[in-house]
Amino acid sequence: MNAPATSFRVATYNIHKGVQGIGPARRLEIHNLGHAIEQLDADIVCLQEVRKMNRQAAARFHRWPELPQADFLAPEGYTAVYETNAITKHGEHGNALLTRWPVLRKTHQDISDHRFEQRGLLHVAIDLNGHTVHTIVVHLGLIKGSRIRQVAQLREFVEREIPPNEALVVAGDFNDWGARMRYAMNAMGMRDSSDLRGPRTLTYPSRLPVAQLDFIYGRQVEPLASSVPRGPVWARMSDHLPLVTEFSLSKQ
Repeated sequence: MNAPATSFRVATYNIHKGVQGIGPARRLEIHNLGHAIEQLDADIVCLQEVRKMNRQAAARFHRWPELPQADFLAPEGYTAVYETNAITKHGEHGNALLTRWPVLRKTHQDISDHRFEQRGLLHVAIDLNGHTVHTIVVHLGLIKGSRIRQVAQLREFVEREIPPNEALVVAGDFNDWGARMRYAMNAMGMRDSSDLRGPRTLTYPSRLPVAQLDFIYGRQVEPLASSVPRGPVWARMSDHLPLVTEFSLSKQ
């Protein structure tokens, strides 16, 4: 008799540091993002371009949260895990993961390919009803060669740190025009929902999406369906739209 399957929802969202617009028209969107993330109702939320602190923005926007953005955005009952990728003149930003499940451990690795782009991967092991689900949050580089080398570093990390029989999800902003990294991810045994019928999952730019730059891949889990929330509210909060994928995890 087959054991029952456990389904769970994963979201990935590049929040553009909680601020949108250019120059004098720049506006604070972090409060709206908090409501939006809660509406996603995801078990795991993978975030990129998350600010730990920024003195310049805090001085400009009178409603700038006192908490780091990861903690501020975490819905009630969620645990926030954050690691810095980039240290700038005015502060720090990086990747974050929010989850409603217990966190077992976390790891961070610098995968910067050159000094002009500071990048990292955040690995969080989570307990899903007695099953370990590993989640890696990534934000890959703007240059194709950088992305190729960073996916190679990702593969080395997975082979070194994550047992092959345990569930793994890799999600984030791949900056992957044309889904060229999908072949390398598939070679690692990871699949997204690209082979399932359903609406196109274009995520960039948010106002008129023409490309999918954000991806969610899984291993030892089954992708069931993906969706992208749309509409004027979602279009104004970030330059990306969130991507949401439902997975099924079969109990051993």
